[in-house]
Order: sequence, then structure tokens, then C-alpha cells
Amino acid sequence: MSKLNLDLNLVDRARSAAQNIAHNIQQMVDQHTTVAVERTVARLMGIDGVDLLGVPLPNVVVDHVHQQRKLGKGIAWWLGNAMVYYEIEPQQLAEKISAGSIDLGQVPIQPEDEIEEAINLNACLAMQKIKENRNKRSELCRQYPPGRSPCQYVIVATGNIYEDTVQACSAVRQGADIIAVIRTTGQSLLDYVPYGPTTEGFGGSYATQANFAIMRAALDEVGAEVGRYIQLVNYCSGLCMPEIAAMGAFERLDMMLNDSMYGILFRDINMKRTFVDQYFSRMINAYAGVVINTGEDNYLTTADAFEEGHTVIASQFINEQLALLSGLRHEQMGLGHAFEIDPKTENSLLYELAQAQLSRELFPDCPLKYMPPTKYMTGDIFKGQVQNALFNLVSVLTSQGIHLLGMLTEAIHTPFMHDRAIALENSIYVMKAARNLGDEIHFKAGGIIQTRAQKVLHEACEMLEEIEGIGIEETLARGMFANVRRMPEGGKGLSGVIKRAAHYTNPFMKLLQEELQD
Repeated sequence: MSKLNLDLNLVDRARSAAQNIAHNIQQMVDQHTTVAVERTVARLMGIDGVDLLGVPLPNVVVDHVHQQRKLGKGIAWWLGNAMVYYEIEPQQLAEKISAGSIDLGQVPIQPEDEIEEAINLNACLAMQKIKENRNKRSELCRQYPPGRSPCQYVIVATGNIYEDTVQACSAVRQGADIIAVIRTTGQSLLDYVPYGPTTEGFGGSYATQANFAIMRAALDEVGAEVGRYIQLVNYCSGLCMPEIAAMGAFERLDMMLNDSMYGILFRDINMKRTFVDQYFSRMINAYAGVVINTGEDNYLTTADAFEEGHTVIASQFINEQLALLSGLRHEQMGLGHAFEIDPKTENSLLYELAQAQLSRELFPDCPLKYMPPTKYMTGDIFKGQVQNALFNLVSVLTSQGIHLLGMLTEAIHTPFMHDRAIALENSIYVMKAARNLGDEIHFKAGGIIQTRAQKVLHEACEMLEEIEGIGIEETLARGMFANVRRMPEGGKGLSGVIKRAAHYTNPFMKLLQEELQD
């Protein structure tokens, strides 16, 4: 039963407009590939490691073909052709390409059926590995049931992956259910993925496959100790979205920050590049059983949360529809929003409650990712504790799924271990004390909460129908999301967008589409 008395016709109109927006974006996506997509294919086919200069071999191989302007056919075809001719595996090919002893563009063309067979056999091995990890997660979740929703989500960000594991395990023993390893500042703008374990980073640790494996092992061990499966999160965003998705699938990550527009708005990455990359990355996440977290909460750091609340809802609708096109189920969509209305606003708690309940009712099967107050946090840690307590109350009251802990020192520095402990104590206490309060509450007809939610929905519907009319490129150019303007041909990474050739080959995209349709 709706507590907000929403106009279901408005909901249908908004979702229909979002669906049309997503399909228009998908038409562009289906005509293009990117260097990141092709590097992901190379990784999935088994290419890993770095050359003598430390350049990742997937970059070496893809750049080798891209420089010859032949990447539109897909790196898989070029690798498959050489695999048949030389009778060697992709890793060996990559090493020879790096050494300069093989030029993929000069390999004699082999029979198409043999190329296809070689590619598909290789692709099935990667798919099987991802499936085994998905099954392993299910097995561990049966053995060690995850924490109760809303799940307690905390971050670690020391820059040293080994120190991160110490802090992560400490947080788990204090009650955390989800550990997010924050990426080092600026990694989203690197057009390659660093290699190996890392012990230096600024504001976070590098996202590498080795670091994923180290943290995964630590969380499995402490999860067995406390009797809960602990979920691991990283950032599947920036210029390497699909590559990080593949590495996460190989190392059994459970959640990925994976928004369709975050990179465009907040990292000035080209919109075509981002839309193409997010599609393939989300397909991989869908098959791997990963829950994505979207970034609508970030809109409210650059725009006023009260005035622009409808933009969050509009973006959630678009993210939902693009996620469905990628094969993600609603249960895998951690659509984002945040507790960010100025606390000086009279009845701010009621407005925050209206926004949170609106998201819950519009997306009833999504876990929802709820972000804590950050914009109006100050050095007053006592007031910060109260703000976080109210945020915790709204979260449990509206049945959020993924609850990011607010820190009393949010505005001062990266949290210390004791900051996390205090935050967890606060959240666990409030949520236990108010566990079933939401079941007991109905909102006054025509009252502040219902009126606010209905207004936000109406504005979101109007916005989506306007976007449907003008297109997403013009929408972003006008700065309609987060008050940030982006141009279609602007931003980083455009040179890595390639028009697909008539017989473009990506065996993983084909296999994923078949698997996810089933």
C-alpha cells in the first residue's frame, strides 16, 4: 500500500519517458565500441600482465590494432584469427605483439568458422569462471547469511591495500556488512588499469585485480569469524568501466559503483564513451550477480537538494531503464539518493522522509543506496552525530537496502577506525530501536510529506518528458542534471570511441545477451 498516495498515471508516464530515453541512448551504443570495451574482451580472453615498461598488455594489444584503424571489427576477431594461424593462446599472442614479433593486422586471414570456434571456446572458459564465482557467493551466503537490511556500508581508504584489510576487518567486527575500498584520487581518469598489489594512493587505494583478490580473501576470513557474508565494493566507473567489471567478476566482488552518467557529469568523460562503456560493464555485472550502485546522491553536492530533488528521481528512472537493457534485475539496482537537505530548513526531516519514501515506492524491488549527510556537515561532531542519527532513522523507516554510514568527522578527514566504530554504534542502535516503526506509520493525507513527494514526482515526470523530447545530449548540454553542463563532443576519452564495422565481433556480448535473456 502506498503511504504517499501517488498518482500512478504520473508514475507510468515517467517510466515510459525514461524507457524511450534509454532506447534512444541504446541505439547509439549499439553502433559503437570503445578501447575500454575491447580491452575488456582481451582480458576476458585471458590476456593479463604488463610489458617491460609496465604498460598493461590489454592496452598494448588494443592500441596495436587501434593505431591501424582496424578496431571496428573487434579485438576478438583479430585475436581469433591469429590464434588459428599461430595455434597459440591469447596471452602468448599478447606477449609476442608486445615484443614486436607479431602484427595482428598482417596475419593471413583464416576461415571464419575456425576463427569463430577458437573465439567461442576461449569465451566460454571465462564465462564459466564468472559463473563459478557467482555460485561460490550463493554457497557462502547460505553458510553465512549476510547482514540484515538496511546493510551497514563503510569505507576504507588508506592507500595501502594491506592496511585497508586491517581496517576493513576491524569494521566488520564492529558490525559492518559491506566494505567499500575507495579508489585513489584520479584513477577514474586513467585510461588503463594499474597492475598488481599497491601500497600507495591518495584518498584511497588503486583498483587492481590483485588488490581485489587481497581484500576478498580478508573479508571471507573475517566473514567466517563473525558468521556473516561480507560484501565487497569497488568503483566500476571512469575510463575503464568494463575492465573493472571484468576484474571484479573474476575476484567475486559483490557491488560496483556503476552509474550511467556519473563519469559525464563529475569527471568530464565524453558522453558517448560513458554510455557505451556502461552498457558492457553492466552486462558483466548482471551475469556476475553484482549489485550496482548509482550516483544520484552526487547531484545534491552541486545542486540544492530541496529545489533539485526531482532530478534525482528522473535520473533513477533513466538508470533503471538502462540497467534493464543491460540485463540487470531490479534486485541488482542500488539506485542512489542522499540525505542532503539543509538542516536549517524547517521540517527538513519531513522532506527527507518524503524523498526517501518516494524512491522506495517508485522502485519497490531495488535495494536502494542511501547516502548520509555530507554537504552540511561541519567540524561540530556533536551536531554531526545528531544529523547521522536522523539519517539512520529515515533509512530504517523507509526500508532502504544499502546504508552508507555517516561519519561524525565527515567534514574533517578520512575516517579513523574509531570514527567508524562510533558510526556503526549509532546506526545499529537507531535501526534496532526503530526496526518496525515504518510498519506502524501512515502519512497524513494532504500533509507535508505526501504533498512534497507528489510535487517531486510531478516535477520528475515533466523533466523526463522534456528529456524525451530534446534528447539526452541536449539535456546534458543544458546542465539539467547537477547544474553541470557537458557537450556531446567534449570530455575525455572521445578518441577511444570507435564505430563498429559491419561484422563486428564481441563473443562475450553475444553470450551475455543469451544468458541474461534466459
